[in-house]
Amino acid sequence: MLVIGGGIHGLSTAFHLARRGVAVTVLEADYCGRHASGVNAGGVRTLGRHIEEIPLALSSRALWHELKHTVGDDGGFVPSGQLKLAENPAELEQCRQRVQQLQTLGFEHEVLIDQQAVFEIIPTVARHVVGGIWVKDDGYAVPYKTVTAFRLAAEKLGVRVHESAPAQRIEQSGSLWKVTTPGGVFSAEHLVVTAGAWARELAAQVGEAVPAHPEGLMLMVTHRVAPFCAPVLGATGRSLSFKQFANGTVVIGGKLIGSLDFPARHGEVDMTRLGTSARTVTDLFPHLKHLGVNRVWAGVEAFTADDLPVIGPSRKASNLSYSFGFCGSGFQMGPGTGKRLAQQILGEHSEISLDAFAVDRFDAASPAPTPVFQPATTIPHH
Repeated sequence: MLVIGGGIHGLSTAFHLARRGVAVTVLEADYCGRHASGVNAGGVRTLGRHIEEIPLALSSRALWHELKHTVGDDGGFVPSGQLKLAENPAELEQCRQRVQQLQTLGFEHEVLIDQQAVFEIIPTVARHVVGGIWVKDDGYAVPYKTVTAFRLAAEKLGVRVHESAPAQRIEQSGSLWKVTTPGGVFSAEHLVVTAGAWARELAAQVGEAVPAHPEGLMLMVTHRVAPFCAPVLGATGRSLSFKQFANGTVVIGGKLIGSLDFPARHGEVDMTRLGTSARTVTDLFPHLKHLGVNRVWAGVEAFTADDLPVIGPSRKASNLSYSFGFCGSGFQMGPGTGKRLAQQILGEHSEISLDAFAVDRFDAASPAPTPVFQPATTIPHH
């Protein structure tokens, strides 16, 4: 088995396959966690997910709560809860309609709370906040610690990781997939593409066009400040992802789009846009207006046309699977998506459908029937 991409999705998929006795090699273009998996805000968020993502996100969250038992390290996971703030009655009504919609569909994890409940959860927030949505089992983790935990756990199971090995060309020859890198050609019966913003180009090589584009996502971390905010915070009416770590620093994100030099595989910081996010924070926490920013950075992520990832088998070639295009929200999904994709590759049953994430959903023609996914004969069943 070959996996292209050493982020959380590639390493999680490799880990879950290796647990079932599969020999796996991971090819990473830079170093593991270099882009979306290592430079995100670390949110472990089910709150506000696209309806189609919720079952997978909830199953993944359960794995986060068991991460230390599963991979030997908790990745810095803190089950802090997450709160999405409403700053006026119209936003509170949006929150109410969202929670009612989820309840109609049978999901109870998002809970509407009033102003008093918000102030009890986070007493330091600005008094104009009128309510919000609360998810008690969400939280945050440390991206590089989590990526490293999955890598080390996978390597203990025999997974081989090659860094500085960008996949330049993929092709199926007979029963084997061949991946050409600057350091040589790798081959295996099954290929998994988890290459983030670069996966679209690889899918195009087998004739599968995915309307996706790369963006540079930015984050900033402040100087230390006395504890004032325990949960992860988001906002209903503006972009925000906000949390305070135990050391007192505050991480501010929320799909902040910077600039991008894609050929150089490099995201660039846009200070003007960061300033807009900083003003959102000081609106909600006026006492932070003099707090200094310690550092800022950017990474590269893929965004699809319908804001949903591509997960599952190729519809053009056999023994080829995809997992990419998580639109800036893939970190939380990593453990669960890797497990679910491994199950699919091995032909194992799961209650969680991946139909909404099919690679051919963008085709103008009517979708092809879902193929029966047969595992390679060399993969043992366990």
